[in-house]
Amino acid sequence: MSVEQELLRIGTRTSPTARVHALQVRDLLAKTLPEVETEVTTIETAAERRAGGFASLHGRAAAKHELDRQLLEGRIDLAVHWMKEVPSDCTVPEGLTFGAYLRREDIHDAAVFRTGSPYRSLAELPRGSAVGASSVHRCGQLLRYRPDLRVRTTSGDADSQIDALDAGAGYEAVVLARSEIARPLAPGRAVETLSLAVMCPPIGAAAVGVACRTDDVRLADLLYTVDDPVTRSHVTAERTLQHGLKAHYDSPIAGHCETLPDGRLALRGMAFTRDGRHLVEVREHDAPNRPTRLGTRVSAALLSRGVGALIGA
Repeated sequence: MSVEQELLRIGTRTSPTARVHALQVRDLLAKTLPEVETEVTTIETAAERRAGGFASLHGRAAAKHELDRQLLEGRIDLAVHWMKEVPSDCTVPEGLTFGAYLRREDIHDAAVFRTGSPYRSLAELPRGSAVGASSVHRCGQLLRYRPDLRVRTTSGDADSQIDALDAGAGYEAVVLARSEIARPLAPGRAVETLSLAVMCPPIGAAAVGVACRTDDVRLADLLYTVDDPVTRSHVTAERTLQHGLKAHYDSPIAGHCETLPDGRLALRGMAFTRDGRHLVEVREHDAPNRPTRLGTRVSAALLSRGVGALIGA
C-alpha cells in the first residue's frame, strides 16, 4: 500500500463468519490509519461454488490458494484467514507473510439446544439422544464423553446449523464453536458452554490471521500494531503439532496452547479414534519464545505412543 493509495482492500471468503472477521480487521486498522478508506472484498472460491466443496480438505487448501493468488496479483491488499481452516501443510507463498494475528476469541465449543428443548446440558440428555456435530474432533470427543449418544454429522456455517436444528433436523442439540455463531441467540435459549476437559478445541481455533505482501513495508508496519504476540505463539505451537503429525482439519486430533501464570507455554495435544473409544493425550511445557520446539516435542511424544495408527484409522 503506497502512501498515496486511498483505498485498502481487505479480501476474505464469502461466509458470514469470514465477513465478520474481515470487518474486525477493518475496524482495528481504521483506528490506526483513519485517513485511509477500507473496503471488504468477498471472494467466492471455486470450492465454495460446489455444494459442500469448501468442507473438504482440498476445498480449504484451494480457498487459501485463491486468496493468496489475489493478494500476490495486487487485487487485494490483505487476506483474512480463519486459522483453523488453513491446512498446516499449506506453505505461505514467497512474497507473502502473516503480518498479524488478532487477539484470540473464545475458544470454547457450546451445545445449542433446539428451541423448546427441555434439556439444558449434554449430561441431561437421555440415552440414545441425537446430537449434531460438524467436525471429526467434535464427534470423537462427544462419543468419548457420552458414548450412548447418537452423533450425526452436520454441515454449513454455525447459523445455518442452528436453523436446521430448529427446522426439525432430528437431533436435540448441535455442538458449535462459540466464536463462529455470527448472530445473537434468543434470550433464554438453552446453550451450554463445554469445558476444555470435555471438548479440546481444534488446531488454530478462534484465531484470525492477516496476510500481506512482504514488499508492502508500510502495510506490514501497520499490521504489526494490531498483532497479538501471545496468539501468534499459541497458533505457532498448535500448527507445528499438527504438521508434525501429518494431520489436517479432518483428522481425529485436537490441540490447545495456553500461557501459564509463570509465563511458560503449555501445549495439550490429543489423537483419538473417530468413535472416541481410544485416546492418547500429551501435555508439555516450554519457554514462551519456543513455540515451534514445543509443538515438535508434543507431536513427537504422540507419535512415539502410536497415534499414527489412530489418525489413519
